[in-house]
Parts: sequence; C-alpha cells; structure tokens
Amino acid sequence: MLDVALFTTLALVIAALALNVYRLAVGPDMPDRLLALDTMYINSIALIGLLGLWLNTKTYFESALLIAMLGFISTVAVCKYLLRGDIIE
Repeated sequence: MLDVALFTTLALVIAALALNVYRLAVGPDMPDRLLALDTMYINSIALIGLLGLWLNTKTYFESALLIAMLGFISTVAVCKYLLRGDIIE
C-alpha cells in the first residue's frame, strides 16, 4: 500500500515540476518566473524526500535540507536584486 502511495505522489510531484518548468519558460514577467523557481525548489525538496522514503535512507533528507537553505537564500537574493538593483548595500 505504501508503494502505491509513493508512486502516486511521485507522479504528482513530477507533474507539478513540469508545470513549474512551463511557467518558468513562458511566465509573463519576472516575478512570476521567480515564483515558479521558488516553487520548483519546494517541489524538488518534496521529490528528494519521497525518494528518501522509497529507498529508506537518511542521506536524502540531509540533501533536501541543504536544498531548502540554498533555495531560501537564492530567492531572497534575487528578490533584493529585482527590487533594488543591488544585492549588497
């Protein structure tokens, strides 16, 4: 039963990633593309977490945490660049 739930969830997360790639490529303006990139970080964290559950290892959860930290910092940096034109004041 857990295998069916994992495969279904993996398929839905992969579909969400595909829709995020579409929004990243076609997005009407830069904030929409930035939001699609941030959502791709969240979906990739979910995908790595599901892979860790499927393979029953802890290494994938550590890498998901690392991607979460890098995703947050990069989103903040790009937002500051879009709003002010400079990252470091």
